[in-house]
Amino acid sequence: MRWKRTLQTVDVHCAGEIGRVITGGVLDIPGDTMAAKLAHINEVDDSLRRWLCSEPRAAANHSFVLIPPACHPEADFGMIVLQNDQAHAMSGSNSMCAVTAILETGMMEMVEPETVVTLDTAAGLVQATASCRDGKVTGVSLDMPPSFVAASGEVETAEWGRVAYDLCYGGVFYALVDVDQIRLAIAPENARALAEIGVTLRDQIAEQTAITHPEIPEVHGLAYVMFRAREADGAMRHCTTLKPARADRSPCGTGTNSAMAVLLAKGEIGPGDEITTRSIIGGEFRAELLREAQIGPFSGCRVRVTGQCWIYGMSQIGLEPSDPFPSGFILSDTWGG
Repeated sequence: MRWKRTLQTVDVHCAGEIGRVITGGVLDIPGDTMAAKLAHINEVDDSLRRWLCSEPRAAANHSFVLIPPACHPEADFGMIVLQNDQAHAMSGSNSMCAVTAILETGMMEMVEPETVVTLDTAAGLVQATASCRDGKVTGVSLDMPPSFVAASGEVETAEWGRVAYDLCYGGVFYALVDVDQIRLAIAPENARALAEIGVTLRDQIAEQTAITHPEIPEVHGLAYVMFRAREADGAMRHCTTLKPARADRSPCGTGTNSAMAVLLAKGEIGPGDEITTRSIIGGEFRAELLREAQIGPFSGCRVRVTGQCWIYGMSQIGLEPSDPFPSGFILSDTWGG
């Protein structure tokens, strides 16, 4: 066997959502800040993401988590999320996966009952407090980037008429859509339909919406549509839809962060309040609104999101020089879109 490139991953899932944490083989990404590194991947050299995030080395529901050296002096590790469409500034579930891998594999010493790990992300510093018992991370609480509602709008569709949305930021930009507008429930049997509709809506909304973070210009553009619904017990049911066409298996950390900003803006919650967010397969996060915040011209909030992850494997990935698919491929039979 003769590989010209190799890396190692710790394979983790957060409430069912897969995050493959790269623990060896990538030395670093050019850039003096995590935002600059993110821009390098998305605008200069996308080869690592394409190599990893498509077949035959990945499936549609795989994300890869880079943990390069931190740029910020107060951080322990850097973090960038690689997904099918592009590299992203922040992900709650993938942050939880990264912290779980870092502590359970000994990359950083685990201290019971709690260990604090600070991640340097393109969305800013994220402090993670891991609850630890008997060598296992039993929960990860993330102090998320400040979230805010940027605008509310509507998009005209042929099938559902005018669909209203809240354009929000929770680490990346979301359009939050009440799922009853498309006459579907957030349920496993509707995952394919929700994913395809969500990606279609995302593209329509993105065409009429140019959005850039007021303090981080490298973070711009609509990333996802997240469907939402209020459950009978007060929890929020979430389904984030991702390109090319799939549903997030977790309740979505950055989406939960965004949803809290909407609830605050509507006067439905305030500092100190908590809600439960629930995924399409029933996994749960707990979200607490810590305090209100100002982000450039936008009023928003700081939110703590808590969930749990499980390591299920370790992998070594290589590239053989004669491999006919060095950049990978995707097919609509399983990827949709």
